[in-house]
Amino acid sequence: MFDIGFSELFVIAVVALLVLGPERLPKAARFAGLWMRRARAQWYTVKSELEHELAAEELRRSLRETQDELRAAHAHVQREGTSLHDELRTAVDPEVAAAPTRDDAGTPVETVPVDSPAVRDER
Repeated sequence: MFDIGFSELFVIAVVALLVLGPERLPKAARFAGLWMRRARAQWYTVKSELEHELAAEELRRSLRETQDELRAAHAHVQREGTSLHDELRTAVDPEVAAAPTRDDAGTPVETVPVDSPAVRDER
């Protein structure tokens, strides 16, 4: 990442030994190692949280797509069921075929066949 070779590390170590001295160099090395570990742990925490959020967003997107597909399939099945119901109704009673089966809002209309008891009583 920084492209530091062995020779550069050796020069840094010699300069640190000369500046800090042999007594303070081990403490400084431990302190530097501690901060490096903390920085690395913080980086891994941020990285794992980001991956977790991305996975959660992908799951939400997948659920939305599945819900949309289910809604479309439900609407298709409902349309097919309605058309099948209308076809069966037409095949069973041709007089009912002339009557409307849906109102303007698309809800089913209750129709009574002409020769039913309710119609005969009215005559």
